[in-house]
Amino acid sequence: MTEDKLVKQLSNLDSCAISDALDALNVNGVATGMRQITVQKKIVGRVVTVKLVPKTQEQTSNRHLGTAAIEAASNGDVIVVEHFSDKVAGWGGNLAIAASLKGISGVIIDGACRDVDEMKSIDFPVYARSSVPTTARGRLIEQSFNEKINIEGIDVFPNDLVLADASGIVFLPCSKAEMIIEEAKKIMEKEERMATAIRSGLPVSSVMGQNYETMLQKKLNN
Repeated sequence: MTEDKLVKQLSNLDSCAISDALDALNVNGVATGMRQITVQKKIVGRVVTVKLVPKTQEQTSNRHLGTAAIEAASNGDVIVVEHFSDKVAGWGGNLAIAASLKGISGVIIDGACRDVDEMKSIDFPVYARSSVPTTARGRLIEQSFNEKINIEGIDVFPNDLVLADASGIVFLPCSKAEMIIEEAKKIMEKEERMATAIRSGLPVSSVMGQNYETMLQKKLNN
């Protein structure tokens, strides 16, 4: 299997450095409404998308939501779900078991999930808006997978990159990922030098002065 160099580089960063890089490059990619629901684990990978919608009486589906995405995903991928509701679960325990066995890094769902204790027991990371016991059966249907979705106003495409940690979630468009990662590396290195200076005894006001306030000036029009 060919190593994904961008995913490897991204795994050495955090959501804050990527968020700062997105600011500097004027790219929309920060999602703030979801949190770690199951285990406190950072996830990084290529995106596989799922879109859920309310089921109507006329609609039928030949598969359960999320199953096609799991089977299509590669080791290390992250499943990202556009979901309309935080009151009906769009992800659950059996899906998590299958995803874990496939080597999927984790799931991000813009809505609710369920079976949280079960997913904790297998150490599977899920980021979501909420957890509820209410089943998707008869309430939701999968409209598409591996097509464009929208998460908090961010257009997310298959093969984009995503990083999620305790601070939040950041999406990197595939076409700009290398540029964003390089910018984030520079920002993180500068932050590390500043931390070293503060630990050495320099006044924090001099370390975090005017240069710090202007370090994220826009560099690129979106």
